[in-house]
Amino acid sequence: MTLAYASAQSRILDLVKTHGSYRCESKQEQEAARKLNGKGLIRRDPKDGFLWHRLDRSAETAAGGEGGPGAPDSRVQPEEGADRLPAPVDEIEASPTADLPPLTRLPHHPLAALFPMLPDDELRRLADDIEANGQQEPVWLLDGKILDGRNREAACHLVGIDAWTKEYEGKDPLGFVLSLNLHRRHLTESQRAMVAARIVDWERGINQNTAGDANLHAREAGRRLSISERAVKAAKRVRDHGVEALSDAIRDGRISVHAGEALSHLEREAQEEALRLEEKQIVQRAKEIRQKRQEIRHAVRLTHMAHVAEAGSSTAGKVGQFPVIYADPPWQFGVRSEVTGREKSAENHYPTMPTDRICALFDEIGAPAKADCVLFLWATNPMLPDAFRVMAAWGFTYVHHWIWDKEVAGTGYWGRDRHELLLIGRRGNPVSPLPGSQPETVYRERKGRHSAKPDYFAEQIERLYPAMPRLEMFCRSPRPGWTAWGFEAGASTVINERACDAHNDGVQA
Repeated sequence: MTLAYASAQSRILDLVKTHGSYRCESKQEQEAARKLNGKGLIRRDPKDGFLWHRLDRSAETAAGGEGGPGAPDSRVQPEEGADRLPAPVDEIEASPTADLPPLTRLPHHPLAALFPMLPDDELRRLADDIEANGQQEPVWLLDGKILDGRNREAACHLVGIDAWTKEYEGKDPLGFVLSLNLHRRHLTESQRAMVAARIVDWERGINQNTAGDANLHAREAGRRLSISERAVKAAKRVRDHGVEALSDAIRDGRISVHAGEALSHLEREAQEEALRLEEKQIVQRAKEIRQKRQEIRHAVRLTHMAHVAEAGSSTAGKVGQFPVIYADPPWQFGVRSEVTGREKSAENHYPTMPTDRICALFDEIGAPAKADCVLFLWATNPMLPDAFRVMAAWGFTYVHHWIWDKEVAGTGYWGRDRHELLLIGRRGNPVSPLPGSQPETVYRERKGRHSAKPDYFAEQIERLYPAMPRLEMFCRSPRPGWTAWGFEAGASTVINERACDAHNDGVQA
């Protein structure tokens, strides 16, 4: 430190001790004042970056002590008319920017860009408020970069003062930024979706050691921003395939994220042309695109259903009788729209059947239940009454059920279903499981391909009923030791009559 620099610090400290405040008049003085601020000896005025005030410690030093515990309170009162704007001591802390040149702009952390800057007119109003009332909230830094408070820092720069900063020391900077901004800003669902999309698909990449887990799954990002997973995916498509003006229109609140998703299917030139329309015309154009795409998807589904039904019809036939039956009927769900409501339905994967047809099917394939038989029948929440009707039509009485927790919630009109039920019915007097051998009634496994059930349940049936002929109805993937019947079972494994005949006369249920 040069003699002149040390002399400037000593002179400023003496003036602050004597008068309570001091305004720096040169760059050298400002740098010296920042050094004193960094040592906790003086504090910056919240409204004027060149005005510095006394702290308790400097007053104690003026009394000849070190300002330690027990030192006498000999604070020097400012002279009448001294240039000072007092603020509570506990509101001002030593600034991490103390070593920076005057009005040096701070770099931005990538997470700060999750939320947009204020428009120029709003930024100017913020600057006027800071000039009149002081900076009320700090600019938060992480690794020397602005984590939150870009607008406050820019507003301070407009009025010629250095922003008051604090260092973030937590462990979840992403959660910190989201918490501050979601409480501070009034964002629409579409605007929040655009933020979530940036988290899910971070373009520039983030240092995971300092920024936390920013590459969140769409569902988790939606949860943190209180929006649906569908909205997040729509925003992600806009970011991936839309022009920049399309993202801007959503962030500005001109159009919804779902309208933006529809427009993102157009060529880039067509997107820009659509955005030049009036707002009502843009919305109408988006509706037309969605309707056209729904019609195309509906036609594809109908063709696929016909193909699956034709391919599967040749593998179904009559079977013998069994003491154990495991069935996963292809329930036909009611939807509100045949065009839009079947996008995720079973018909995209295999032919479904109305409940009356499932009831009648049992006799058509040879009434495969022995006099004493146990039935394991899959049912979904909305089809539960139909499942009980099928069970009764097949000659079984409900006794119990197991639950498959799919871990991930799906869709539903009254609730988002994340489980299915495996109903258990009895016919006659079948053998029940030995005490202590019963599995727990809830099993958790993440769902896989459409309607496919975990192997766990078939394995439990095999464990409870070993060395018995077992029939799997509506089979999709035949298992060793089972007779498989269904549209998706291979022709060579559909009927295992030999295994059935070997037990028909000798095995008692």
